Amino acid sequence: MKNSHEAKSGERVDAIWAALQTVTDPEIPVLSVVDMGIIADVRESDAGVVVDITPTFAACPAIAVIREQVREAVHGATGADVTVNIVFDPPWTSARISPEGREKLLAFGVAPPRDGSTRTTDTPDLRRVTCPHCHSLETDVESIFGPTLCRSIHYCRSCLQSFEHFKPV
Repeated sequence: MKNSHEAKSGERVDAIWAALQTVTDPEIPVLSVVDMGIIADVRESDAGVVVDITPTFAACPAIAVIREQVREAVHGATGADVTVNIVFDPPWTSARISPEGREKLLAFGVAPPRDGSTRTTDTPDLRRVTCPHCHSLETDVESIFGPTLCRSIHYCRSCLQSFEHFKPV
């Protein structure tokens, strides 16, 4: 049985994770930072709460916004002082996107990386990307560079739609 302190601590950790679920990626607003897998660690300290986040790319332009939104959400849920660190260990990979996150990407019209896929070569394999609209594999890369570093642009020869693909990293 948990003592009173442990129960309060467990409730606070639950509140922290619930708050983190409300913080969305500014570049892909259907995904929470939890869905994206960028939350590397959450812990309590004598000074409050510490959240470590791992950006999808070292130069991710959204990381400052995400950092502030994480701080605000966790503070709002707990009232604690919140420190948000940017860390690169563990490194982020597309395999960290949750199964729910992959489904949300697909519903949003962005082809998710293959389940559990991570880049195994110097360049990601952008061939044979499944169209999120019609599920065809008859797709071509239009541009390896999408609206963000983590996405590419593809064209489906079956349904004639362009779409984004979240690159395997």
